[in-house]
Amino acid sequence: GRGRGGFPTIEDFDFAQEIRISHDGRPFLFYESRAWILDEQSRPVRPAGREVGWWRPVLDGDRVTDELEALMTVPTGVMELHIGRRKGTQVEFVTDAVVRTSTAKEVTAGHRLFGIVEGALLYAQEMAAMGHGLSPHLSARLIRVAG
Repeated sequence: GRGRGGFPTIEDFDFAQEIRISHDGRPFLFYESRAWILDEQSRPVRPAGREVGWWRPVLDGDRVTDELEALMTVPTGVMELHIGRRKGTQVEFVTDAVVRTSTAKEVTAGHRLFGIVEGALLYAQEMAAMGHGLSPHLSARLIRVAG
């Protein structure tokens, strides 16, 4: 799919993205995202963000609830622990904790909203970082191609 990004400390940009969500039968999902910066003609210029993580439902005994927990990790040294809730085809996450390496940029919070709209995965991501409060950072529309 395609998306748009930005933040108060950087110029807006267009990107292409691939998200893979899979599982091996256990009660969690593996999440992987790869993105590429696009030029004015929508051609990939260079790799952009990468992220991996795990989403898992909160159980009440053997019953799956609408609550979710997610770990999201980027190779630049930031790991976010998200808590969230599923409502129909929508998932909303907020950060519960952010852990950074000593060389990572200062990220302090995040908010993510995912939803299926007309068969596509749409999402919006806000980030608090580098002295700025929660601000729009990424949004995209992705079309399912397999699975």
